[in-house]
Amino acid sequence: MSPIIVFTDLDGTLIDEDYSYKKALPAMESIKKKKIPLIFCTSKTRAEIEVYREELGVMDPFISENGGAVFIPEGYFCRKVGEKIKEGYEMIELGAPYPGLREVLDRARKASGCKIMGFGDMSVEELSKDSGLTLKTAELAKMREYDEPFRMEGTDEQKEKALNVIEAHGLNHTKGGRYYHILGENDKGKAVRTLTGLSRSKDPDIETVGLGDSENDFPMLDNVDVPILIKKSDGSFADYGKKAKRSKLPGPAGWNQVMLEMLL
Repeated sequence: MSPIIVFTDLDGTLIDEDYSYKKALPAMESIKKKKIPLIFCTSKTRAEIEVYREELGVMDPFISENGGAVFIPEGYFCRKVGEKIKEGYEMIELGAPYPGLREVLDRARKASGCKIMGFGDMSVEELSKDSGLTLKTAELAKMREYDEPFRMEGTDEQKEKALNVIEAHGLNHTKGGRYYHILGENDKGKAVRTLTGLSRSKDPDIETVGLGDSENDFPMLDNVDVPILIKKSDGSFADYGKKAKRSKLPGPAGWNQVMLEMLL
């Protein structure tokens, strides 16, 4: 078996709607024993990801905010690979600065007549109630740098107009499990290619695996050797439209199932 690197989404994939990864722990333990790099590739902020890294004992690089930045622990590749150093990480920034995203989202709101509520529009308490996050985690979720999640309420025409305004300003949008996201020219796929290239400079035989459950994971799945689609909690699958292995179970239970099958 070739050496592998695993890229994984968090929400709806490694963690469930209650933000629990308990059902994935058997496969997590196997991955750690085999010393397989596990790369979190998510819409979550650096601050949120660091909590999961510490709890799960995962010290590999990670990708924040839908590919907004790649964070690599200093010295991980035994040479400097990042553009700048921040709090023990070498950083490769791919996304647009957060204030500019907020400005365009406000323009989309005004031009479309659509009710748009971004994380930056909510207090910690409001975000906690809207998302189901604890107050502490909601506080971490608001520490955004490259991506703004938001909800939209309005007609289909209003929603389409809002998304068109985002595109007209040279920005992108995607849909995650709970929220839309406005972001720059980054996506999970570009970040995955960046880390894969760095890893293959050390070992060209590395095989990449990617696990995700929603639309914003498609760029990641497009850029790995083995794409794996995780079943949603309602039993459906995101409309990926390409060949991919599919889990039999939803969320972290499905993640656990497919990873254990792969590692046998």
